[in-house]
Amino acid sequence: MSDGAVLHVKGRVLVGPDDVRDELWVVGGRVTHRRPAAGDVRTVRGWAIPGLVDAHCHVGLDRHGAVDEATSEKQALTDRDAGTLLIRDAGSAADTRWIDDREDLPRIIRAGRHIARTRRYIRNYAHEIEPEDLVAYVAREARRGDGWVKLVGDWIDREVGDLTACWPRGAVEAAIAEAHRLGARVTAHCFAEDSLRDLVEAGIDCIEHATGLTEDLIPLFAERGVAIVPTLVNIATFPELAVGGESKFPRWSDHMRRLHERRYDTVRSAWDAGIPVYVGTDAGGSLPHGLVAAEVAELVKAGIPAVDALSATAWRARSWLGRPGLEEGAPADLVVYDSDPRADVRVLAAPRTVVMRGRVVG
Repeated sequence: MSDGAVLHVKGRVLVGPDDVRDELWVVGGRVTHRRPAAGDVRTVRGWAIPGLVDAHCHVGLDRHGAVDEATSEKQALTDRDAGTLLIRDAGSAADTRWIDDREDLPRIIRAGRHIARTRRYIRNYAHEIEPEDLVAYVAREARRGDGWVKLVGDWIDREVGDLTACWPRGAVEAAIAEAHRLGARVTAHCFAEDSLRDLVEAGIDCIEHATGLTEDLIPLFAERGVAIVPTLVNIATFPELAVGGESKFPRWSDHMRRLHERRYDTVRSAWDAGIPVYVGTDAGGSLPHGLVAAEVAELVKAGIPAVDALSATAWRARSWLGRPGLEEGAPADLVVYDSDPRADVRVLAAPRTVVMRGRVVG
């Protein structure tokens, strides 16, 4: 498709979950709903939606830490070919700014590098610090990121033999206030229950995983409007992790199994209470990239209606991250499918056409 060509997307265009149009055009890399003057036109047919969002994805990481640019490129291409065209990179030790110059790779919203307590996270991933340094490191990552900062809210405490909160209440209050002063939102990795109340009452904007949500905490999340990104495809690994830690940390292993067992009930209860839920895969650590369709299917399995689970990776997710969808003049990042993904989210696993910045790339 030449630079001057017009892309005509015809069939059903889901500008919103209830805003369905017959066609759109892409002119100069941007969406228009007005028919352009005749010219070199390429037509793509099917069901079109905005490029999918993976709101918890680590481009530039593997299980050992930062990876090289060739590996990062492969990760990003895998996500793109799965239909993920917008990524919130929820912590990475790698510098992936070079991806911004690539017209064929997903757009990335970065949360800087993870900020963790000393020896309380995966080796080579995070800044590992003590509470007295938390405000300074949050300020540093707020300036480096794209409007987000990522904390590690809990992790295994080897002396206790189980998951415990990483930060005292005063430290997170001051750190979150500093991030907000600098215009950044804050999210935190949290598997367990203990850290959640302090983080939410301190003003946090989002919780990753959120497997520790309990009946007494859910109303607090809903009242404060704190979002969750459940990463259910990652939570599926908890039983295997529990087996691996059984001999050394039996208390932790039992806890991980219980969190896993109630995972669907936790997500459905959060949704029923009005807590915003978004799609994230946690790809890039131990998980492969390209799992966005599987995560949407997991949300549906948890009891979230299919249209709402789809919106959690499409229209609502883009709005939450401050990025446009398919409105007039928006950058043309979209995915086309053979059938209506609102009727069956499994269609997300087989994109027919991927368009980035107005170009067909897959």
